[in-house]
Amino acid sequence: MQKSVIRVENLSKEYRFGVIGHGTLYKDVQSWWARFRGKEDPNSKITVHRGPARTGERFWALKDISFDVEEGQVLGIIGRNGAGKSTLLKILSRVTTPTLGHVKIRGRISSLLEVGTGFHPELTGRENVYLDGMIHGMTKAEINDKFDEIVDFSGIEKFIDTPVKRYSSGMNVRLGFAVAAHLKPEVLIVDEVLAVGDAEFRRKCLKKMQDVSAGGRTVLFVSHNMHAIRQLCHLGIVLEAGEIVHRGPTDEVVDKYLASSSSDQNLNEDILPGMHSHDNPDVQVYRIEVLDTDGQVIRSPKMKEDFCLKIYYKFNKSGTYTIAMAFWNANNVLIGRIAVPEKIRWLTGDEEDICTLTVKVNNVFLAGKHRILVALRDKYNILIDQIDNIFFEVQPLLLRGDAVRQDGVVQINSEWSAPVRLANKYSSQC
Repeated sequence: MQKSVIRVENLSKEYRFGVIGHGTLYKDVQSWWARFRGKEDPNSKITVHRGPARTGERFWALKDISFDVEEGQVLGIIGRNGAGKSTLLKILSRVTTPTLGHVKIRGRISSLLEVGTGFHPELTGRENVYLDGMIHGMTKAEINDKFDEIVDFSGIEKFIDTPVKRYSSGMNVRLGFAVAAHLKPEVLIVDEVLAVGDAEFRRKCLKKMQDVSAGGRTVLFVSHNMHAIRQLCHLGIVLEAGEIVHRGPTDEVVDKYLASSSSDQNLNEDILPGMHSHDNPDVQVYRIEVLDTDGQVIRSPKMKEDFCLKIYYKFNKSGTYTIAMAFWNANNVLIGRIAVPEKIRWLTGDEEDICTLTVKVNNVFLAGKHRILVALRDKYNILIDQIDNIFFEVQPLLLRGDAVRQDGVVQINSEWSAPVRLANKYSSQC
């Protein structure tokens, strides 16, 4: 019988809204005095909710979480932004403490939670490798044995003696994962930071995590990429508002998660207020319709039939903006992005103007549910509004009443010509 490497029992974490400290005693006292009198905090940031309404308000980031992970298992943790995934990993990594409950972990932990986590910006990559290794209880001789492997895997040999503060986010992730994966921990914890790396490096990381698991070690993996979750993980849990709502075999858990997510927002419906990333943005998309090429509203396009997306947007403030869109499949794999072309790139309007913009889409989508993200930016490339989780479905092609088999991420349109015989058995050229 396999032993539990990680045991989480009735874990809960509570946070309090508000600023813990401003960095100086004067500002802390000034803020406390304002709150005491029921006045606005003079030191609060512009983007933070102001006023006394939320003073002292608390919320539970995690609520009564319990699960076990056995030796050699890979557990996928999935959920929407704000569901509590990162909080859970921080507790497991001993970065923060739980409010209630217990965590028991057998063995050494290595984690990669955020870009640059554990690195000292003033030290070089080489120095940080040794520092991180020693923090994890390794001797200098043990680190020497692994050093060349770490540097080779990271692919940043030329910059290993450069201070980490000069690294890009991608270089930070490369070195951070290489260190975390090669220190031979009993438990490897990886958050969504791999999304920063390029596709080739992500494949290397997934392969490395598979090797770690095959070697009898345990992996906890957080990702919004359902294809990676299916490929890597044996089991999965879904977090929603700090609670586990689904658990079990990976395919079953991912299917339930995608089914619950797809009910958020569909095309041909007014976009719900809560779907916007910003409250009352300067310009706002409020509806997207799917049309056939004749301009008629349709429920869902069929495979290989091009379609149009009609975007309705309104100006809450005069300005100049641009729109871009991205598409994901049911496994949360990015299919591609489109943006307004250069000749009509900027969308200009006055306050209370209502406009539409139509784009014809070359239908390379496979049958099934797909997700759209719409982003609006101003001329300084500042994000004004973003709408995620807008879903549409592509109908399958039928051949003699059965759906045509499909594999991959997109369909490749092709035209074949009839075969041409170049020679036969009686030809002197044969």
